[in-house]
Amino acid sequence: MNDRDYMKIALDLAKGTKGQTSPNPVVGAVIVNQGRIVGMGAHLKAGQPHAEVHALNMAGSLAKNSTLYVTLEPCSHFGRTPPCAERIVAEQVKRVVVATLDPNPLVSGMGIDLLEKAGIEVTVGVLEQEAKQLNESFNKYITTRMPFVTVKTAMTLDGKIATYTGSSKWITGEKSREYVHQLRHEHDAIMVGIGTILKDNPSLTVRTEVEGLNPIRIVVDSKLRIPLDAKVVIDGKAPTWIFTTNHVSEQKINELTKMGIQVIVTKGEESVPLQEVLQYLGKNHVTSVFVEGGSTLTGSLFDHGLIDKYIGFIAPKLVGGFQSLTSIGGEGKTMMTQAVPLTNISIQQFEDDFCIMGYPIFSSSEGGKVNVYRID
Repeated sequence: MNDRDYMKIALDLAKGTKGQTSPNPVVGAVIVNQGRIVGMGAHLKAGQPHAEVHALNMAGSLAKNSTLYVTLEPCSHFGRTPPCAERIVAEQVKRVVVATLDPNPLVSGMGIDLLEKAGIEVTVGVLEQEAKQLNESFNKYITTRMPFVTVKTAMTLDGKIATYTGSSKWITGEKSREYVHQLRHEHDAIMVGIGTILKDNPSLTVRTEVEGLNPIRIVVDSKLRIPLDAKVVIDGKAPTWIFTTNHVSEQKINELTKMGIQVIVTKGEESVPLQEVLQYLGKNHVTSVFVEGGSTLTGSLFDHGLIDKYIGFIAPKLVGGFQSLTSIGGEGKTMMTQAVPLTNISIQQFEDDFCIMGYPIFSSSEGGKVNVYRID
């Protein structure tokens, strides 16, 4: 076993907690003494002990002269829990191997500095890219206070998300849909447009074999057309936040509010400004958004360069038809040379379906940024 092998174990521990630590990152830790793993731990929930503390508690006296492997730089400041770096020093750990530094520019490197000043040998950068990708949502949020936006689409081989009559169930198979529920569990919020609510009346909850955490349900509804008997309004299974414009019925707002729904009136006149939506979510500690809207919502996010990650499911089916919907609406590009490329592409297969993931690179004129939250 070498450094990479032990760090892989720590990363696997961290992966197991995806979706339950927000707004904190997922972190795993492993302690090795004389070739034996003597302690393991993962951060389980914001406000609870960090991964290093769980591992040190398990190791007990065997933490002395050990090597600690941790997927993120140990903290050096007091938050809701004491500094992990100080605990590591107190336990007389001999060496610390860190996958990646804390992305927060206010504290990055401080934990390493504290350890090295105490005479602890520190190695940084083991499986760094894997660790960064694992916390891509946290990395964006902690540096910009904006949520990481993942768009998911499901289409036929000829690029259709519905027939010309609007029929769309089901494009992909059962295994693909199971994976989508896992992705819902891993995100703080799920976003759809009002069209999806009116057409499908979805619950937007996590339905897995083992109970998962339901994300906040975000509905973009410019005219506040949402029915008072919609599932996301009446089922009480998760919070529902509706973003609308400033020309809607006060009576409808009051009715929804009395039912426990949060209605946020944006500055928009005809449509809801999605940048404002994301800023509001960031201010309310939402670090990640999973978009399962139709072509209109996805197209608007695309046109404004607001997509950080794209996940496209492709089913080996053909629909045809000029009027059949495609996955991304909006204005689109005028020239193929303007097409938005994806980088760091990965491909998975779920039965007959293929799932392609990648990170779009927008020019500075689209959303005012180049996507830098991907893994290089």
